[in-house]
Amino acid sequence: MFVRIVKLGFKPEAIATFLENFEDQKLKIRGFEGCLFLELYRDKSNTNQFFTYSYWKDEAALEKYRNSDLFNNIWANTKIHFNQKPEAWSVDKLESLA
Repeated sequence: MFVRIVKLGFKPEAIATFLENFEDQKLKIRGFEGCLFLELYRDKSNTNQFFTYSYWKDEAALEKYRNSDLFNNIWANTKIHFNQKPEAWSVDKLESLA
């Protein structure tokens, strides 16, 4: 399993728009071939900071998504609202806490 963590910082006035867009698109992302899990988190102390955690079958599945029309449309409508450069990490999931 391949895990992608992305840190996103938004202009305060754009947060509602981002959340609406995420709500509209999350099922499409979760339904994309190879996507096993997707969640959105919000920093408690810096509320314009968000993190997406997504689990992918493998790195090739993530790359297929990142090269898709779905991703390109979502990214085009998201990046215009950033107030900082996004950061991303790709990690291997080793074990579950459960």
